[in-house]
Amino acid sequence: MVKVRALAHGLARRGHEVTVLTADLGLAERNGASPPVERCAWGYRLNENGVEAVYLPSWQLYRALTWNPGVIGFSRASLKSFDIVHSCGLYDLLGPTVGHYCRHFGVPYVIEPMGMYRPIDRSFRLKMLWRRTVGHAFWGHAARIIATSEMDEQELVEEGVPPAKLAVRYNGTDPVSRDALPAGSFRAKWNIPPDEPIILFLSRLIPRKGADLLIESFAEACPASGRLVVAGPEGEPGYVAYLQKRAAESGAGARIIFTGAIYDQDKQAALADATVFALPSRYENFANVAPEAMASGVPVIISEFCGIRSIVEGQAGVVIPVERAALTAALRSLLTDGALYERYQQGCARVAAELSWDSVTEKMEGYYVQALAARIQ
Repeated sequence: MVKVRALAHGLARRGHEVTVLTADLGLAERNGASPPVERCAWGYRLNENGVEAVYLPSWQLYRALTWNPGVIGFSRASLKSFDIVHSCGLYDLLGPTVGHYCRHFGVPYVIEPMGMYRPIDRSFRLKMLWRRTVGHAFWGHAARIIATSEMDEQELVEEGVPPAKLAVRYNGTDPVSRDALPAGSFRAKWNIPPDEPIILFLSRLIPRKGADLLIESFAEACPASGRLVVAGPEGEPGYVAYLQKRAAESGAGARIIFTGAIYDQDKQAALADATVFALPSRYENFANVAPEAMASGVPVIISEFCGIRSIVEGQAGVVIPVERAALTAALRSLLTDGALYERYQQGCARVAAELSWDSVTEKMEGYYVQALAARIQ
């Protein structure tokens, strides 16, 4: 996970000893990579850039839920040597097990639910069962709950979390020099003329994300010129076919490109050539791709239901209600008002600096200090 890796390496650069404990999912992808993965008492170990990663063998797997018996031995033998534990995500078994031993050894821990506490997309009954059983004590005894936005914080308060236990820390991004991006390669790959604006949608393709609304608004805002790029993996069977049908019916289907999932250099190439990034999501705990777009100098359009809205509006883009007319107007304004576009493009650098991983890590370090001080008191 990008967030865990960035925080871990940032803390290591600040002089802390950091261990990441995780399941071994995806470990096979490192076969032959450098530095090498080594066997250890609990499974496998990797040391990279001052961070130790311990991969626990998974005995059972259901979607992202794993059963890793090695967590018990690791916790009994090693947990008391740590000053603080930071658990990312919910609805697993690793977090509650480690939380149990944290309480046993008197080690404070913080939980970052990453927008998962209020079930949204699937497995509602299983998630509620987790909260009533293994998650109950784990959640209730956390020293801090880390919200990734003010919107996330408000939702947690509504769910009964004491405000004094909450802390807000945005997700980070790495500043990018637009001059260093591979400009022109994405246009060349998809035969997009250099004078046509590109509106980029980049996210998992599920109904909540709002790609259907964007298709309609694009056809209205750009009736004769421009390309809409819909990029991302299909998150619900048949949904891409549904979006393609909507695109064909919009009258602009010939100018709407479905790329599928794009990563790494392909993703950077798309951001380099994009004119506007748009994510009219019906709910987004933070909207992680928006900071990447801004770090690449691309003004954004996001909905009022995106957690990052508070630092986007008026600085690096437009925040809209989830309505076709509002989205259409936002697209038109950014594509036709050169002065407005330039102002937002300049604001992208300021927002990206605020969201740099160095700044985010420093803030997280402060929350650790507060949790440790509360334990001493």
